[in-house]
Amino acid sequence: MPEMPEVQGLVDFLAERTTGLTLTRAAVSAIAALKTFDPPLTALPGAAVRGVQRHGKFIDLDLAAPGGEGLHLVFHLAKAGWLRWYEQVPTAPVRPGRSPIALRVAFDDDSGFDLTEAGTKKSLAVYVVRDPAEVPGIARLGPDPLDPAFTRETFAALLEGRRTQIKGLLRDQGVIAGIGNAYSDEILHAARMSPYAAAASLGPEDVTRLYDAMHSTLAEAVAAASGKPPADLKDAKRRGMQVHGRRGEACPVCGDTVRSVFFADRSLEYCPTCQTGGKTLADRRLSRLLK
Repeated sequence: MPEMPEVQGLVDFLAERTTGLTLTRAAVSAIAALKTFDPPLTALPGAAVRGVQRHGKFIDLDLAAPGGEGLHLVFHLAKAGWLRWYEQVPTAPVRPGRSPIALRVAFDDDSGFDLTEAGTKKSLAVYVVRDPAEVPGIARLGPDPLDPAFTRETFAALLEGRRTQIKGLLRDQGVIAGIGNAYSDEILHAARMSPYAAAASLGPEDVTRLYDAMHSTLAEAVAAASGKPPADLKDAKRRGMQVHGRRGEACPVCGDTVRSVFFADRSLEYCPTCQTGGKTLADRRLSRLLK
Protein backbone atom coordinates (compact mmCIF):
# COMPACT_ATOMS: atom_id res chain seq x y z
CA MET A 1 0.00 0.00 0.00
CA PRO A 2 1.35 3.46 -0.84
CA GLU A 3 1.98 5.36 2.39
CA MET A 4 2.84 8.94 3.17
CA PRO A 5 6.36 9.06 1.61
CA GLU A 6 5.25 7.51 -1.69
CA VAL A 7 2.05 9.57 -1.78
CA GLN A 8 4.10 12.73 -1.15
CA GLY A 9 6.39 11.67 -3.99
CA LEU A 10 3.37 11.36 -6.29
CA VAL A 11 2.05 14.73 -5.12
CA ASP A 12 5.38 16.44 -5.83
CA PHE A 13 5.58 14.78 -9.25
CA LEU A 14 2.03 15.76 -10.20
CA ALA A 15 2.44 19.30 -8.89
CA GLU A 16 5.52 19.81 -11.04
CA ARG A 17 3.94 18.26 -14.16
CA THR A 18 0.35 19.50 -14.01
CA THR A 19 0.11 22.87 -12.24
CA GLY A 20 -1.17 25.37 -14.78
CA LEU A 21 -2.46 22.73 -17.19
CA THR A 22 -6.12 22.35 -18.12
CA LEU A 23 -7.84 19.02 -17.59
CA THR A 24 -9.44 17.89 -20.85
CA ARG A 25 -10.72 14.42 -20.03
CA ALA A 26 -11.63 12.36 -16.95
CA ALA A 27 -13.11 8.93 -17.54
CA VAL A 28 -13.90 6.30 -14.93
CA SER A 29 -13.75 2.71 -16.13
CA ALA A 30 -14.30 1.12 -12.71
CA ILE A 31 -17.66 2.62 -11.74
CA ALA A 32 -17.40 1.45 -8.12
CA ALA A 33 -14.27 3.58 -7.68
CA LEU A 34 -16.22 6.85 -8.04
CA LYS A 35 -17.69 7.63 -4.62
CA THR A 36 -19.44 10.95 -5.37
CA PHE A 37 -22.04 12.21 -7.85
CA ASP A 38 -22.29 15.96 -7.18
CA PRO A 39 -20.34 17.65 -8.67
CA PRO A 40 -20.34 15.17 -11.55
CA LEU A 41 -17.19 13.92 -13.21
CA THR A 42 -18.32 15.84 -16.31
CA ALA A 43 -17.64 19.11 -14.43
CA LEU A 44 -13.88 18.51 -14.60
CA PRO A 45 -13.01 19.05 -18.32
CA GLY A 46 -11.93 22.65 -18.81
CA ALA A 47 -10.77 23.02 -15.19
CA ALA A 48 -7.26 24.35 -14.59
CA VAL A 49 -4.92 22.73 -12.09
CA ARG A 50 -4.05 25.21 -9.34
CA GLY A 51 -1.96 22.80 -7.30
CA VAL A 52 -1.67 19.30 -5.83
CA GLN A 53 -1.81 18.51 -2.14
CA ARG A 54 -1.63 15.53 0.20
CA HIS A 55 -4.03 14.75 3.05
CA GLY A 56 -2.71 11.66 4.83
CA LYS A 57 -2.67 9.07 2.02
CA PHE A 58 -5.14 11.04 -0.14
CA ILE A 59 -4.00 12.96 -3.24
CA ASP A 60 -5.90 16.17 -4.02
CA LEU A 61 -5.83 17.96 -7.39
CA ASP A 62 -7.01 21.51 -6.68
CA LEU A 63 -8.91 22.73 -9.76
CA ALA A 64 -10.51 25.95 -10.96
CA ALA A 65 -13.56 25.14 -13.09
CA PRO A 66 -14.37 27.34 -16.14
CA GLY A 67 -17.04 29.24 -14.22
CA GLY A 68 -14.65 30.00 -11.38
CA GLU A 69 -15.91 27.28 -9.04
CA GLY A 70 -13.24 25.52 -7.02
CA LEU A 71 -13.26 21.74 -7.44
CA HIS A 72 -11.09 18.96 -6.11
CA LEU A 73 -10.32 15.63 -7.73
CA VAL A 74 -9.33 13.49 -4.75
CA PHE A 75 -8.20 9.90 -4.83
CA HIS A 76 -6.94 7.21 -2.46
CA LEU A 77 -4.89 4.39 -3.95
CA ALA A 78 -5.84 1.89 -1.22
CA LYS A 79 -3.87 -1.36 -0.92
CA ALA A 80 -3.19 -2.23 -4.55
CA GLY A 81 -3.65 1.02 -6.45
CA TRP A 82 -1.04 3.03 -8.31
CA LEU A 83 -0.61 5.95 -10.68
CA ARG A 84 0.73 5.44 -14.22
CA TRP A 85 1.98 8.63 -15.87
CA TYR A 86 2.02 9.29 -19.63
CA GLU A 87 3.78 12.08 -21.49
CA GLN A 88 1.37 11.16 -24.28
CA VAL A 89 -1.82 9.75 -22.77
CA PRO A 90 -3.57 7.07 -24.89
CA THR A 91 -6.57 8.37 -26.79
CA ALA A 92 -8.37 5.02 -27.01
CA PRO A 93 -11.26 4.68 -24.54
CA VAL A 94 -10.75 2.33 -21.62
CA ARG A 95 -13.25 -0.52 -21.59
CA PRO A 96 -14.88 -1.16 -18.21
CA GLY A 97 -13.92 -4.51 -16.73
CA ARG A 98 -11.26 -5.18 -19.37
CA SER A 99 -8.21 -3.68 -17.65
CA PRO A 100 -6.86 -2.70 -14.22
CA ILE A 101 -7.48 0.97 -15.06
CA ALA A 102 -9.97 2.69 -12.74
CA LEU A 103 -9.61 6.31 -13.93
CA ARG A 104 -7.95 8.05 -16.86
CA VAL A 105 -7.17 11.77 -16.76
CA ALA A 106 -5.79 13.83 -19.68
CA PHE A 107 -4.46 17.39 -19.87
CA ASP A 108 -4.23 19.97 -22.64
CA ASP A 109 -0.55 19.23 -23.36
CA ASP A 110 -1.55 15.61 -24.17
CA SER A 111 -0.01 14.26 -20.93
CA GLY A 112 -2.07 12.44 -18.34
CA PHE A 113 -2.31 9.51 -15.98
CA ASP A 114 -4.21 6.35 -15.20
CA LEU A 115 -5.13 5.15 -11.75
CA THR A 116 -4.75 1.37 -11.75
CA GLU A 117 -5.63 -1.30 -9.23
CA ALA A 118 -4.38 -4.88 -9.15
CA GLY A 119 -6.14 -7.89 -7.66
CA THR A 120 -9.79 -8.76 -7.21
CA LYS A 121 -10.50 -6.77 -4.05
CA LYS A 122 -11.17 -3.26 -5.33
CA SER A 123 -10.78 -0.45 -2.80
CA LEU A 124 -9.36 2.43 -4.83
CA ALA A 125 -11.55 5.50 -4.33
CA VAL A 126 -12.10 8.64 -6.43
CA TYR A 127 -14.02 11.75 -5.29
CA VAL A 128 -15.05 15.00 -6.98
CA VAL A 129 -15.84 17.56 -4.28
CA ARG A 130 -15.92 21.29 -3.68
CA ASP A 131 -13.99 20.98 -0.42
CA PRO A 132 -11.58 18.13 0.50
CA ALA A 133 -13.20 17.97 3.95
CA GLU A 134 -16.30 16.53 2.23
CA VAL A 135 -14.33 13.29 1.74
CA PRO A 136 -15.14 11.20 4.86
CA GLY A 137 -11.64 9.74 5.11
CA ILE A 138 -10.06 13.20 5.04
CA ALA A 139 -12.52 14.59 7.59
CA ARG A 140 -11.48 11.85 10.03
CA LEU A 141 -7.72 12.26 9.66
CA GLY A 142 -5.49 12.86 12.63
CA PRO A 143 -2.52 15.24 12.48
CA ASP A 144 0.27 14.82 9.94
CA PRO A 145 3.40 13.54 11.72
CA LEU A 146 5.72 15.78 9.68
CA ASP A 147 3.71 18.93 10.33
CA PRO A 148 5.92 21.32 12.38
CA ALA A 149 2.99 21.70 14.79
CA PHE A 150 3.12 17.98 15.55
CA THR A 151 5.55 18.17 18.48
CA ARG A 152 6.76 15.55 20.89
CA GLU A 153 4.24 16.93 23.42
CA THR A 154 1.40 16.60 20.87
CA PHE A 155 2.41 12.99 20.28
CA ALA A 156 2.60 12.23 24.00
CA ALA A 157 -0.91 13.60 24.49
CA LEU A 158 -2.23 11.27 21.77
CA LEU A 159 -0.74 8.24 23.53
CA GLU A 160 -1.92 9.11 27.01
CA GLY A 161 -4.46 6.66 28.41
CA ARG A 162 -4.64 4.51 25.25
CA ARG A 163 -4.38 0.77 25.85
CA THR A 164 -4.03 0.14 22.11
CA GLN A 165 -0.93 -1.71 20.94
CA ILE A 166 1.47 0.85 19.53
CA LYS A 167 1.63 -0.83 16.10
CA GLY A 168 -2.14 -0.43 15.66
CA LEU A 169 -2.12 3.12 16.97
CA LEU A 170 0.54 4.24 14.49
CA ARG A 171 -1.58 2.80 11.66
CA ASP A 172 -4.82 4.44 12.86
CA GLN A 173 -5.49 7.28 10.41
CA GLY A 174 -7.80 8.96 12.89
CA VAL A 175 -4.90 9.28 15.34
CA ILE A 176 -1.95 10.00 13.02
CA ALA A 177 -2.32 10.49 9.27
CA GLY A 178 -0.28 8.76 6.61
CA ILE A 179 1.46 5.84 8.33
CA GLY A 180 0.58 2.30 7.25
CA ASN A 181 1.80 -1.23 7.82
CA ALA A 182 5.25 -0.86 6.27
CA TYR A 183 6.38 2.35 7.90
CA SER A 184 4.96 1.42 11.30
CA ASP A 185 7.26 -1.64 11.17
CA GLU A 186 10.19 0.58 10.23
CA ILE A 187 9.45 3.17 12.91
CA LEU A 188 9.17 0.55 15.66
CA HIS A 189 12.40 -1.10 14.56
CA ALA A 190 14.20 2.26 14.61
CA ALA A 191 12.74 2.93 18.08
CA ARG A 192 13.76 -0.58 19.29
CA MET A 193 10.20 -1.16 20.47
CA SER A 194 7.86 -4.15 20.40
CA PRO A 195 4.84 -3.75 18.11
CA TYR A 196 2.73 -5.12 20.96
CA ALA A 197 3.72 -2.48 23.52
CA ALA A 198 0.67 -0.69 24.93
CA ALA A 199 0.66 3.01 24.10
CA ALA A 200 -0.31 4.01 27.64
CA SER A 201 2.56 2.00 29.11
CA LEU A 202 5.30 4.03 27.43
CA GLY A 203 7.42 6.18 29.69
CA PRO A 204 8.73 9.65 28.78
CA GLU A 205 11.98 8.25 27.35
CA ASP A 206 10.06 5.69 25.29
CA VAL A 207 7.79 8.41 23.90
CA THR A 208 10.77 10.56 22.95
CA ARG A 209 12.54 7.64 21.29
CA LEU A 210 9.43 6.67 19.34
CA TYR A 211 8.70 10.25 18.30
CA ASP A 212 12.25 10.75 17.08
CA ALA A 213 12.17 7.43 15.19
CA MET A 214 8.86 8.33 13.56
CA HIS A 215 10.06 11.74 12.47
CA SER A 216 13.44 10.59 11.14
CA THR A 217 12.10 7.47 9.39
CA LEU A 218 9.36 9.38 7.57
CA ALA A 219 11.51 12.41 6.75
CA GLU A 220 14.22 10.20 5.25
CA ALA A 221 11.67 8.23 3.23
CA VAL A 222 10.04 11.42 1.91
CA ALA A 223 13.47 12.74 0.90
CA ALA A 224 14.27 9.44 -0.84
CA ALA A 225 10.97 9.61 -2.78
CA SER A 226 11.41 13.24 -3.80
CA GLY A 227 12.04 13.77 -7.49
CA LYS A 228 11.38 10.18 -8.50
CA PRO A 229 8.80 9.38 -11.20
CA PRO A 230 5.88 7.12 -10.20
CA ALA A 231 7.45 4.11 -11.93
CA ASP A 232 10.45 4.24 -9.58
CA LEU A 233 8.76 4.92 -6.25
CA LYS A 234 7.82 1.34 -5.35
CA ASP A 235 11.35 0.02 -5.80
CA ALA A 236 12.76 2.96 -3.85
CA LYS A 237 10.43 2.12 -0.98
CA ARG A 238 11.49 -1.55 -0.94
CA ARG A 239 15.20 -0.66 -0.99
CA GLY A 240 14.77 1.61 2.01
CA MET A 241 13.13 -0.99 4.26
CA GLN A 242 15.16 -2.37 7.17
CA VAL A 243 12.72 -5.05 8.36
CA HIS A 244 9.40 -4.74 6.55
CA GLY A 245 9.13 -7.33 3.79
CA ARG A 246 12.49 -8.82 4.83
CA ARG A 247 11.42 -11.93 6.71
CA GLY A 248 14.29 -14.40 7.01
CA GLU A 249 16.96 -11.82 6.22
CA ALA A 250 19.55 -10.50 8.67
CA CYS A 251 18.67 -7.40 10.66
CA PRO A 252 20.99 -4.63 9.40
CA VAL A 253 21.48 -3.40 12.97
CA CYS A 254 22.26 -6.56 14.98
CA GLY A 255 22.37 -9.44 12.49
CA ASP A 256 19.51 -11.42 14.05
CA THR A 257 16.92 -12.95 11.71
CA VAL A 258 13.95 -10.75 10.87
CA ARG A 259 10.71 -12.51 11.87
CA SER A 260 7.06 -12.13 10.85
CA VAL A 261 3.69 -12.33 12.54
CA PHE A 262 0.87 -13.09 10.12
CA PHE A 263 -2.69 -11.82 10.33
CA ALA A 264 -5.69 -12.36 8.05
CA ASP A 265 -4.72 -9.83 5.40
CA ARG A 266 -1.26 -8.59 6.35
CA SER A 267 1.87 -9.35 8.32
CA LEU A 268 4.25 -7.40 10.49
CA GLU A 269 8.02 -7.77 10.56
CA TYR A 270 10.35 -7.17 13.50
CA CYS A 271 13.76 -8.03 14.90
CA PRO A 272 13.63 -10.05 18.16
CA THR A 273 17.01 -8.79 19.39
CA CYS A 274 16.33 -5.13 18.66
CA GLN A 275 12.68 -5.00 19.66
CA THR A 276 11.45 -7.79 21.93
CA GLY A 277 14.41 -8.71 24.14
CA GLY A 278 15.08 -11.81 22.05
CA LYS A 279 11.51 -13.12 22.37
CA THR A 280 9.85 -14.53 19.26
CA LEU A 281 6.27 -13.29 18.93
CA ALA A 282 3.57 -15.91 18.37
CA ASP A 283 2.30 -16.39 14.82
CA ARG A 284 -1.37 -15.45 15.05
CA ARG A 285 -2.37 -18.00 12.39
CA LEU A 286 -0.86 -20.88 14.39
CA SER A 287 -2.36 -19.53 17.63
CA ARG A 288 -5.85 -19.71 16.14
CA LEU A 289 -5.32 -23.30 15.01
CA LEU A 290 -4.24 -24.38 18.49
CA LYS A 291 -7.32 -22.96 20.23
